[in-house]
Amino acid sequence: MDTSRDILRGFIKVHILFHSTQEPVYGSGLIEELGRHGYLLSPGTLYPLLHSMEQDGYLKSRQRVVNGRVRRYYRSTDLGKETLREAQIKVKELVSEVLAPLPEDGS
Repeated sequence: MDTSRDILRGFIKVHILFHSTQEPVYGSGLIEELGRHGYLLSPGTLYPLLHSMEQDGYLKSRQRVVNGRVRRYYRSTDLGKETLREAQIKVKELVSEVLAPLPEDGS
C-alpha cells in the first residue's frame, strides 16, 4: 500500500467532511475546491471516496437537476459531524507537534 497516498486520503476525507458540514457539496465542485488546497483528484478517485463515505454513514446524498443534468449533492450526517469534531481536536494536536522546531541532528 502507498503510505503517502493513504495519508493524503485521510486529509481529503477531513476536507470533505468539513465542506459538507458547511453546505451541500458535489463532485466536480469538490474537485475544484480540493485543487485549491493542492490535491489533484480525478473523478475516478473522488467519486468512489464519496460513495464509500456515504456507505459508511458519514455522508448522505440527494440528487438535483441542475441545468438539465442530474447532480448528486452530499451533506454530512450526524456521524460525519461528530467525526469532524474529533478530527479537529486531533488536527490541532498534530499541528502543534509537527510545527514545533526539529531537534538538531547530532548523529
